[in-house]
Amino acid sequence: MKIMPKLATGIATTVALMSAGTAYSDTQQESKGFIEDSKLSLLNRNFYFNRDFRDADPDDQSYREEWAHGIMAFYESGFTQGAVGFGLDAYGFLGLKLDSGRGRSGTGLLPIDEDDRARDDYGHVGGALKLRVASTVLKYGEMQTSAPVFATADSRLLPETATGVLITSGDIPGAVIEAGHFTAYNYRNSTNGDDDLLVETGEADQQGDSISFVGGQYDFTDALTGSLYASNFEDTWRQYYANLNYTMVLGEDQALNLDANFYRTRDAGDAYFGEIDNRTYSLAAEYSLGAHSFTFAYQKAKGDTPFDYVGGDSIFLANAVSISDFVGANETSYQLRYDINLAAYGVPGLKMSARYIRGNNIDGTHADASGAYAGLQGVDGKHWERGFDVRYTVQSGPAKDLSLRLRQATHRGNDDQAEGDVDEVRFIVEYPLDLI
Repeated sequence: MKIMPKLATGIATTVALMSAGTAYSDTQQESKGFIEDSKLSLLNRNFYFNRDFRDADPDDQSYREEWAHGIMAFYESGFTQGAVGFGLDAYGFLGLKLDSGRGRSGTGLLPIDEDDRARDDYGHVGGALKLRVASTVLKYGEMQTSAPVFATADSRLLPETATGVLITSGDIPGAVIEAGHFTAYNYRNSTNGDDDLLVETGEADQQGDSISFVGGQYDFTDALTGSLYASNFEDTWRQYYANLNYTMVLGEDQALNLDANFYRTRDAGDAYFGEIDNRTYSLAAEYSLGAHSFTFAYQKAKGDTPFDYVGGDSIFLANAVSISDFVGANETSYQLRYDINLAAYGVPGLKMSARYIRGNNIDGTHADASGAYAGLQGVDGKHWERGFDVRYTVQSGPAKDLSLRLRQATHRGNDDQAEGDVDEVRFIVEYPLDLI
């Protein structure tokens, strides 16, 4: 098994050599020490979640409802002084069941035992060793990732993590370059750090044991940024990603933001998931006027298989929302969204949004008959989703930064798309504390 594809190896080597040759940069030179630059934070998260599957078969579970509390501690050390700095990042997660029951479990907040009951508690402890030369950091261990081709998710009670190696460099002015190789996953309701890599959609008898990627972001100007990434999911697929984001100031309290995202995925190696040739992109325009923002987004998936990804949040597309990602085979989708910041009306910390997405033209009947997507979608799939989001963050006082968030989403579709008729409600309370 190759540890990294040739492209990732080459970039990682280049970054390391470039950093080694940089004269004792400001970043590492200004290190105060392992303990002196340490940070310790605590996040309490209280999460209520229900999902109502309106079109479930009589023998299937049609309703899921759970309430849980999560406690997350994050420790980030400084770096030792010297040309090469050493450090440690560590975390400890604990999830506690507040309400669940047989027949209501399965929201993803809590792990499930053999008798379909949610466990009373669960947890996970992990961390990563790190070293820094100039402005380049190498990490090895368990960590959260945020690359558009491999991003762990934080959409339930406890965050997901992955095990591997990550190199991040800021030595080139205006750019951030990163390369990674990961071999294991910790799912959102799991206590195991050695789970298989999480694949969002496809199901096959075998999948890749590792994913490698390389890429980065460059700020062309204060208004224009771009990103470019490549990844290899072992013996499954190769995936490429590109982004351009531009903000145009139109006047006082007015601006237009344009965002374009593009993914290209093709099967590779032994092609465990079958034949794949998918191009998926989204274009979004957001016009902001004072406290108001109006967004229109267009998204297109071209190919006989859905767009798929490794890692719970590895999808940087405009129409990837609460229930559906709108990335079915050959799917076209449109979104309208409205946001308002009530600070302009005397309620600082209160924000609301509403969105509506419609997708159609799904045709999955030409997927590889022996692949991971055969039979997943029909010939004329169509669906829609609407969502509402209200969030309030306390601005001052003893409860400063305490946030309350209410999210509601409704999804409806025909039999030729894969997600069905679902209603969901999430209520999330978070209270972060910086201890050191």
